[in-house]
Amino acid sequence: MLRSVLTAVASAWMGAAALGAQHGAENGEWRAWGGDPGSTRYAPLDQVDRTNVDRLEVAWIWRSDNFGTTLEMKNETTPLMVDGILYFTSGNRRAVVAADAGTGETLWVWRTDHDSLDAVRRNSRGVSYWTDGTEARIVTVTPEYQLVALDARTGQLVPGFGDGGIVDLFTQLEPDANYDPAVGRLMNTSPPAVAHDVIVVPTSLANARVPPSMRYPKGDIMAFDARTGEKIWTFHTIPRPGEFGADTWADDSNVYTGHAGAWTPFTVDEALGYIYIPVEGATGDEYGGHRHGDNLFAGSIVCLDIRTGERIWHQQIVHHDVWDWDPPSAPILMDLEVDGRAVEAVVQLSKMAFAFTFDRRTGEPVFEIEERPVPQSDAPGERTSPTQPFPTRPPAFDRQGLSVDDLLDYTPQLRELALQSIEGLRIGPLYTPPSLIDPDRGMRGTFTFPGSGGANWEGGAIDPETGYLYVGSATRTSTAAYGLREPEPGESDMRLVGVGGFAPRLEGRLPVVKPPWGRITALDMNRGELVWQIANGDTPPHIAENPLLAGVDLPRTGSESRAGLLVTRTLLFAGEGYEGLPVFRALDKATGEILWETDIPGGGEQTGLPITYMHEGRQYIVFAAAGTSETRTPANLVAYALP
Repeated sequence: MLRSVLTAVASAWMGAAALGAQHGAENGEWRAWGGDPGSTRYAPLDQVDRTNVDRLEVAWIWRSDNFGTTLEMKNETTPLMVDGILYFTSGNRRAVVAADAGTGETLWVWRTDHDSLDAVRRNSRGVSYWTDGTEARIVTVTPEYQLVALDARTGQLVPGFGDGGIVDLFTQLEPDANYDPAVGRLMNTSPPAVAHDVIVVPTSLANARVPPSMRYPKGDIMAFDARTGEKIWTFHTIPRPGEFGADTWADDSNVYTGHAGAWTPFTVDEALGYIYIPVEGATGDEYGGHRHGDNLFAGSIVCLDIRTGERIWHQQIVHHDVWDWDPPSAPILMDLEVDGRAVEAVVQLSKMAFAFTFDRRTGEPVFEIEERPVPQSDAPGERTSPTQPFPTRPPAFDRQGLSVDDLLDYTPQLRELALQSIEGLRIGPLYTPPSLIDPDRGMRGTFTFPGSGGANWEGGAIDPETGYLYVGSATRTSTAAYGLREPEPGESDMRLVGVGGFAPRLEGRLPVVKPPWGRITALDMNRGELVWQIANGDTPPHIAENPLLAGVDLPRTGSESRAGLLVTRTLLFAGEGYEGLPVFRALDKATGEILWETDIPGGGEQTGLPITYMHEGRQYIVFAAAGTSETRTPANLVAYALP
């Protein structure tokens, strides 16, 4: 049983809600980032089905020319659609745009008037919507870490919210959050969660591979009144001295350690009043020698009362994370029937390619989770956890760990080249830790999977009628190697820092491991079983034309990309995702059979997640697509509909 199960569920909630929180997008709209507050990415629409999907055509294109200070090439926004209007972000200023849902015509634009634009992460994955039935607002966070409320009809700042419509989040930080912009900046990439008149803001921080100091700002989670902008509560993702979980940080390392933000979208069970927050790892990504212990609540899914910030339960899915394997996607609410009993579940997808499944009221695992021994670090000063949590069901949805049997072996030459490429790299099973890089001794670090593959912010989508969960994942050889080195003078006060984002490649950028490199997987979550799995896309041209593969009957490989998914009553829609091919498809939900595919106009791949809605009797499918540097075409939104 997972050792860190902690439940503090108030008994008053136990009978509060019946099954049905995973209702999907309602009334033909798309009012939340994930379709509904439960992040199901499901809409019960069926105008487009397998009999007519091949007639889909481009209805309109919205282009981002002239938004921001440079041409936007990648936009990760997921639009909302409310009352016939789309709301989304564009450009490096994160301009908020309202557009007509039927034509793409721009209706209004709001942007920050800041000129510095010195935020580390400027891209945004969208906005949020709030209404009390009379007033309606769009809620966003700027690159300068400001919480903003806009009138949904006009795009004007709401005077009664914060200071003229804006809350400077830096002024709301607690003194012991250790905020020092010279060391690390706080920022935001995902839209806030809005429910029960409360706004909860996801917090991002700069990459922790080479932090300038072990004394880094903390990624506390803050909540605000949706009407006034007044701060309501703060949750300490790194417990302060004397708080629950502080004893999981040896030698008072919780005092100075930072990060542990929650950067991905959050999920809400509106009936229970619970919010589910995936918390990232602590400083630093690949070295934890200055923070011995399990390090709660880093690497955890945490359930809070959205009104008060009180912790209801938590589960740590990675103990003492030194792989950068923080929970990367919005938890998904699912109503299941497991072994004859109804279960209100929440599923947390992971970079390790697991689908951790918990009772969303109590945090108890729905399927048994075993603590299993894992390889231990030999890095100086490091003490990794002796065990890690392994769900017994459902099975992993992507490759875990690496052995020589995973290397390319289509020809003897390929086999030999692949073996030569990994010389000096440590390989091993899941949780093989980062190792020292020592060129003098031929030590190049650790090469294992998933690396930065598995699932990520794109997450998954469900079909409530079948209990199927669909996941896009990547076997990303390009980022599956990592290691440790001593910092350069003045670079960091850490004993060791990380090196990552590299991997052996053969001629022509050929990965050294067997495909598929991108996958779409269907999991039956009622049974905890894998139903089907396909490669996410055709073989990229630079692979198919590689001279090393001459004469090889290569299987469909997919790209090293993660699919962005959407489920309707009739179909599963999927793009190949960023760094994939510019193709959008409709699949059979039961089998994964490709029923229709089309080239994305402009030649850019899907970068935002697809949504669907009804407008004036017509079903639309809309998503953000990348620009192309060759033609200087900017990122855009593409809408499809039947003629």
